[in-house]
Amino acid sequence: MSNTTPATHSAATEPPDPSSPRRNSKRPKYSRFTQQELPACKPILTPRWVISAFMLVTIVFVPIGLASLFASRDVVEIVNRYDDECAPSGSRSDKVRFIQSNADKTCNRTLTVPKHMKKPIYVYYQLDNFYQNHRRYVKSRSDQQLRSRNKENDVSTCKPEDTVNGTTIVPCGLVAWSMFNDTFSFSINNNGQLPVTKKDISWKSDRDHKFGKDVFPKNFQNGTLIGGAHLNESIPLSAQEDLIVWMRTAALPTFRKLYGKIEVDLKAGDTINVVLKNNYNTYSFSGKKKLVLSTASWLGGKNNFIGIAYLAVGGLCFVLAMTFTVIYLVKPRRLGDPSYLSWNRSPGGH
Repeated sequence: MSNTTPATHSAATEPPDPSSPRRNSKRPKYSRFTQQELPACKPILTPRWVISAFMLVTIVFVPIGLASLFASRDVVEIVNRYDDECAPSGSRSDKVRFIQSNADKTCNRTLTVPKHMKKPIYVYYQLDNFYQNHRRYVKSRSDQQLRSRNKENDVSTCKPEDTVNGTTIVPCGLVAWSMFNDTFSFSINNNGQLPVTKKDISWKSDRDHKFGKDVFPKNFQNGTLIGGAHLNESIPLSAQEDLIVWMRTAALPTFRKLYGKIEVDLKAGDTINVVLKNNYNTYSFSGKKKLVLSTASWLGGKNNFIGIAYLAVGGLCFVLAMTFTVIYLVKPRRLGDPSYLSWNRSPGGH
C-alpha cells in the first residue's frame, strides 16, 4: 500500500505551467529595463512637426549667419606677400643660395590702409605649404624640459636636435629649432615709428603652465645648421612669447601666427613703411610668406565661412520646409493610427 497522499500525488503529476520559467533556464526575468521598455521620447514625425522643425532651424540660423557675415565684413585686413619681392629674381636655386648666404636681407615694403582700422591692430606672419602637423615634427620636442629646470636632460624625444657637442639643447627638438626669424619694423607716413608690442601675444595658460620661469635657453642654435631664430639666454622661456606662439603647432599647412599688436588707430589712406629682415627659408620647400595686419570683431578675424555655412543650412531648411508644405497642402497623405505603434501597446506585448 502506497503512503503517498492524493494531494502530493496530484502535485507530482500536474504538468508545469509553460509560461513560468524553468528552474535551470537561462531566460532572463522579465523587466522593463531588459526589454528596453523604459520611458523614452519617441516623437511621431508628422508633416506639421517636420515643417515646424525646419522652420525653427531657419529662424535661428539665418540671423546668426547674417550677423557673422556683417562682423566679418567690418574686419579690415591688409595682406602682403613678400617672399618673392624680397629675394633676387631667378630660379629657385638662386633664392635658396641667397637665403643661406650672409648677404644683407633687409627689404622695404609699403602698405596702404584701405579703411579706418581701430586699435588693437594685430600683426601676423602667414606661412603657406609648411606642414607643422607632420608626425615626426610634432613629436620632436620635450614638454617636460620646457616646463621644469630639473628636466633639462629629458631630451629622448627631441632627436635630431637633442644635443650639441655632448651637451643638451634647451629648448630641444625640431619645433623650437625651426622657429620663425623674420623681423618687422613699422613707420607711418614717413614721419614716425609705429611701435609693435609683443606683450600677451601668447596664451596665458601656455605662459603659466607649459613654459617654466626657471628654464633658460642653453646651447640653442649652436650647431652647424641653423634652423631659425636665436633666443636670449638671460630671459626665461615663459617670457619669450615669440617662442611660445611658435611652439603651439598649427593643424593646417597654411597658418598665421601672431607677431605683435599695434596699439594706435590707423586712418584710411595712411601709408605704412615696413622694414623687414627676410631671414626665414621658405624657398627650399616652395613655401610662401605673407605679412598680415588685421583688426578683430566679436567673432575674431575675417572669416566668411561661418556666416556662409549658417546661411546655407538655414536656406536649405527653408526650401525643404516650403517643399514639404506644398506637398502637404496639394497632395496630403492620410496618417496611420498611432495606437498600433509598438510603444503604445502594453509592455511585453501582453
